[in-house]
Amino acid sequence: MTTAPLPSALSPSRASDFLQCPLLFRFRAIDKIPEPPSSAALRGTLVHACLERLYELPAETRTARTAVGLVEPQWERLRAERPEVDGLFADDAERDAWLESARALVTRYFDLENPAALEPRDREMRLDVSLPSGLRLRGYVDRLDVAPSGQIRVVDYKTGKSPHPRFEDKAKFQVFFYAVMIWRDLGVVPARLQLVYLGGDGAVRWYDPTEDELRAAEAEIGRIWDRIEEAGRTGVWEPRRSKLCGWCDHQALCPEFGGTPPPLPTR
Repeated sequence: MTTAPLPSALSPSRASDFLQCPLLFRFRAIDKIPEPPSSAALRGTLVHACLERLYELPAETRTARTAVGLVEPQWERLRAERPEVDGLFADDAERDAWLESARALVTRYFDLENPAALEPRDREMRLDVSLPSGLRLRGYVDRLDVAPSGQIRVVDYKTGKSPHPRFEDKAKFQVFFYAVMIWRDLGVVPARLQLVYLGGDGAVRWYDPTEDELRAAEAEIGRIWDRIEEAGRTGVWEPRRSKLCGWCDHQALCPEFGGTPPPLPTR
């Protein structure tokens, strides 16, 4: 029996959290400790929304100018939904510079793909899939393209710069996680998994997975969940110190920084 309620399904983000630091997983998935919004994460949300809306327009109107024109209305929508985001900026000049950086990312997208030539099957596709083991997986795929031949391409937008190949494991794990969900949901192995990096100079990375690779990824996801359940049974959520700790909002509660985690929630 677990000592605290575990989430009912595992998402790519939470699985990555656990791999990075089990205590971070606990803070986010079990304690559900609120985290202040960051301008970088908010920019990612804004850019994703613009690219999603872009594909609602007729193909011939999907130009860079049109896409950039989506930034302001999508920003106003975000402000209406989350009024607290205004507090991220010291003044109008800082906010305007941030909006300009979002416009630059949207513009760079057109260097990497031609949206006028694409007709995605789905955008922001929600998946909720049970594996043969019984483990539920949940997540959102940025874009799903299906060719006339039936081949499937999974596309994931990244608003950061492309990592050095030695450090791309996290993004690769996440896109393979999506591929496992689609394979189990639709019964088809995606022909291509594509990561579109809008930051830096822009880059596209892709993988053409085999069924054996998806089985291996599924087995790895299962092992991660086994470790999560073990931590739930024992109540031991070990912190794992790394360079990423500098960006963590929970240092005050982390033993690695002299903090004490709150008592675990009960069912």
